[in-house]
Amino acid sequence: MEITGGAASAPPQPVSGQRNGGDLVVETLTALGATTVFGIPGQHALGLFDALSRSRLTFVSSRVENNSAFAADGFARATGEVGVLFLSTGPGALTSLAGLQEAYATGVPMVVIASQIPLEGLGARRKGMLHQLDDQKASAANVSKSQRLIQHASGIPSAIQDAWTEAVSSPQGPVWIEVPQNVLLDPVMVPAVEDALAEPFDNPPRIELVREALAWLNQSKRPAIVAGGGTRRGNSEEWLLSIAEKLGAPVVCSPGGNGAFPWRHELSLQSWVEDRHVTEVLEDADLLLVIGSSLGEVTSNYFTLEPRGRIIQIDAEPRVLESNRPALGIRADAGQALKAIDEGLADLDRRRTDGYDAVALVAETLAKVQARLDSQDLGMERRFLADIREAAPDDMQTFWDMTISAYWAWSCWDARSGQFHSAQGAGGLGYGFPGAIGGAVGLGSKGKNPRVLAVSGDGSAMYSIAELATARQHDLSVTWLIVDDGGYGILREYMEGAFGKATATELSRPDFVKLAESFGVPARRVEPSGVRQALEESFAAEGPNVVVVETLLRLFAPTHLDG
Repeated sequence: MEITGGAASAPPQPVSGQRNGGDLVVETLTALGATTVFGIPGQHALGLFDALSRSRLTFVSSRVENNSAFAADGFARATGEVGVLFLSTGPGALTSLAGLQEAYATGVPMVVIASQIPLEGLGARRKGMLHQLDDQKASAANVSKSQRLIQHASGIPSAIQDAWTEAVSSPQGPVWIEVPQNVLLDPVMVPAVEDALAEPFDNPPRIELVREALAWLNQSKRPAIVAGGGTRRGNSEEWLLSIAEKLGAPVVCSPGGNGAFPWRHELSLQSWVEDRHVTEVLEDADLLLVIGSSLGEVTSNYFTLEPRGRIIQIDAEPRVLESNRPALGIRADAGQALKAIDEGLADLDRRRTDGYDAVALVAETLAKVQARLDSQDLGMERRFLADIREAAPDDMQTFWDMTISAYWAWSCWDARSGQFHSAQGAGGLGYGFPGAIGGAVGLGSKGKNPRVLAVSGDGSAMYSIAELATARQHDLSVTWLIVDDGGYGILREYMEGAFGKATATELSRPDFVKLAESFGVPARRVEPSGVRQALEESFAAEGPNVVVVETLLRLFAPTHLDG
């Protein structure tokens, strides 16, 4: 958040009633189909925000720029559309970067419009302007697909149209645009923007690679499939199901891919990627089809996965291909690639052929997973997650912070007909509640039931606690479940396991119920056994609400450490 006004910088002098660069920004966004903008006003961005008042765009004002980025991310995930973020200069822009890292790592389409100091201050000179950085857009280089600086108002419509096109083209992600203060404020001769078109670039697979992949698949005897987050981003669920059934291949979804394959299907290994029994199924496959995943840290069960068969890897991001394992790499949008493979694949249906019973293998593997959990005295944790699942309607979208509850959910959450969203892409704290705020706004804008669920721990909740004001101000249908264990629970477990003691993990925290109520948000505290009823009642209420559960959840024992 920036401090505005004062003697540090002269106030802008806009021309009353005159269209300016800010109008060109909001006109272009509107023409591209934007309905909602997230962000926080700032001094250099005043022209941008004044133009909002003359537009049809809805503005959702957060309290911290990082949370604005998370909210725009949640909007995009919930709706499948582009999230739009307005940022002020310097501190405001920099504060958003951790949120943008999550969007970039997960492939969430966003257009970020950041203000800049006046043109005369740009470059190597240090004129001492408020919020001045040597190169602001360079700060965004690690967390966005590209960065643009607009120096003339006439370039605004085309630059935003190009950025939107890039954001929605696979691999999707955030795109960064900067507009200096005077470019936003100065009157323009450019006529009002009437239309703009942003079509995603085509990203089909190369035909020779499809042909080779089909040859490998047709020859395979024990195939298996890993469905990563790119499977969902490519809207390829239909073809994934068809291919799995034609091949008779077990399918495991990564946390990012959760929901890409029916949870209760006879070929579904669900999302137990951190289980050694599932790892062994993938290792034993003579062909592993990996879609939209790098086989990274979590999906490879912390790099213990050692496939003995061949690998076909499909991903829109070329840097992902073969980043962890040699493979037949196919750079393509997952949907286009799977459609092409499905059209050329014969119905082999090896679920029960040639002495290989994939259905029985899946059932036996899931039984082993359950037996392993049964041996660890985790009944309370498993009941707690099951109660949350049963309380939530089948189509409810859920947003999970980096917390022990989410680590469980990565493996055991059945998304049903809703969508599962977590901060696993970048792994930063504070995503759940602001992401859910954006999701509620987005669903409401589409005429859908806006009620969503956010799940946080007490540590991660403090990162976004100020957004209770946002939820109240906009009367958003977000239910926030805070699981309070008195500290950074997962770090406590890690440190105790590694060193026999935990350091700096215990936290002084507020009375979350009273704090929420001070914002005008209804809240209650319940025992773990009461979470289902509390959530059901909260889901049926109007506006935002909070449920606090004080309990210490344990995580299932890691299998990547087994000897």
